[in-house]
Order: sequence, then structure tokens, then C-alpha cells
Amino acid sequence: MIKDKYPIERRYINKRQNVRPGTRLTSGTPGFLVAHDTGNPGATADNHYTYFQNLKDRSASAQTFIDDTKILEIIPTGTGLDPAEKAWHVLYNVTTDNKLYGDDANDIALGVELCYGGKIKTLEAYKRFVWYMAYCCDKWGLNPLTHIPSHKQLDPTRKRDIDQALTSVGKTLKDLLYDVVSEIKEQPVPVIPPIAVQMPASVAQRLIDDYVSPAWFVAHKEKDQVGLTHFHNLADNLRMASGIPLQPGSTAPFKQLHKSNAQEIIFRWLSPEWYTAKSNGDKSGMMLFNNFANHLRRAAGMPVE
Repeated sequence: MIKDKYPIERRYINKRQNVRPGTRLTSGTPGFLVAHDTGNPGATADNHYTYFQNLKDRSASAQTFIDDTKILEIIPTGTGLDPAEKAWHVLYNVTTDNKLYGDDANDIALGVELCYGGKIKTLEAYKRFVWYMAYCCDKWGLNPLTHIPSHKQLDPTRKRDIDQALTSVGKTLKDLLYDVVSEIKEQPVPVIPPIAVQMPASVAQRLIDDYVSPAWFVAHKEKDQVGLTHFHNLADNLRMASGIPLQPGSTAPFKQLHKSNAQEIIFRWLSPEWYTAKSNGDKSGMMLFNNFANHLRRAAGMPVE
């Protein structure tokens, strides 16, 4: 799965017994995930942070709230550096969680809330919700098809979530579970770096003659030993990147140009030449210096521009 597809924001409410008791899950890491919706159409993740930060008259909370712009953990879940803590998201006198998972949801599970309705783009929120569930299942080795009950499944006589939010986007709980499975299977598109290509010998020789050799002679005149060595090596690297023999009669197998060499020649000499040509309206000159720069980039295995 794409593990950095969406950022996870962690902004925790203050510890208070009725919302965040500050005690760790008895299972250590989460044993399952409970899929909730907020039952409060239009209220965002930030709205719920504020609500639970200020809640005093009853015990209720959940670890994570997800809307169309963010994934917000208001109680530690274990996805970050802080160990997972309890939240009050399923009543203790409900026994379905004990029968299915061997313990109470508050003690071993995360409560994940989907924000929906109003000005919230529920389908966008749903995509983040699916990814977050997949991320958690992948992290803790949970099977989405068996370890993501809805709140309604655990407390069917009182609760309708997460069905009410899912219905608003034409989804069912089964759809959710299979979407989580698909998200886990989704693989990031591999970034294939460009393959270095041998530079034409004529280009390498022109760069040496026009730029590197004059710089070497300046260093020689100024008795700059560091500069002498650098420009000598730079010329040799250009020769090896183009197959020009370093010694008469010898062979020179292609060697990829150092990226730092390519960037130095581009920024030290070719870019100023390109801008001068541009200011003079010299389009052929602009093309020439751009082509030289791209030959360098190819020889160093860099993307062309």
C-alpha cells in the first residue's frame, strides 16, 4: 500500500477521565478497529476535537476523526511515537465485542470516526477513511474482513453507524471492507531513474575547450592548486562520459558522469550563456545551450529539461 498517501495529524485532547483517561490499551497494539460515523452531519474533524476537548458532562470519545481534508488523531493510536490509549467509543455493557474479540472494544480497539454530510465532501472523507483503516490493518497485521466491525454490529439496538454515512455515498459496510482490502493491495508507482547515456564526444570536447580548459588556465595563472586539480578531473570525467581516451591509443569505456559535475557545468557556464542568448533574442543560442545541458543530464542519469 502507499504508506504516505495522506498525512496523519496528531493533536491530542487533554487527559481527563471522561474523554481521555490516559491509560494504554490492554492489548498494547490495537486488536481490531471499530468503524464509526459521527452521527453529526457537517461537523468536521476539527469540530470534534474542540467538542471533546471541552466535554465535561458525559463520558465519550474516539481516537481518530476523518473528514475530507484531514485525518486527525485526538487520542494516541500507536501510529506515531506515542503508544495507543483507550477511548470511550463503545458501551462496556455491550457484549458482542467480547464474544467476537475476547475483550471490550474500549480496551483493545481503536474507534475511527468518519465525518460526513453538510459541506463535507463525504466521498473524499471516505477515501481517507479507507486508507487509514488499511494503514492500521497493514501496520498491525489485522484482517480487514474480520477485524473492522461497525459500531452498529457491536451495538445493534442503539447504533446505526457507520451505515448512515456510508449510505450517503452509496456504500455498504461490505463495500468498505473490500475497499480497505484493495487499498492494502495498492502498490506505489515505482520511480524509475533515467538511465545514463553516453555523451557525444564532440559535445564533451566542446565543453572542455570552451569552459573547462579556460578555467584550468586561470587557476594555473593564479597558482590555485585546488582549482587546477578540480578542472583537470572535471575534464577527465567529461572524457570518460563520452568515451574519449584519456591517453592516446588507449580505450576508454563509458563511465556515468557525476551529477555534481553536470550541475556545476550547467550552473557555472551554460545557464549564464542561455540567459545571455535569451536577452539578445538569440533562439538558436538558447537551444544550443539547452541541448548541451541536456547532454550533461543524460550522461549523469538525470531527467532532461
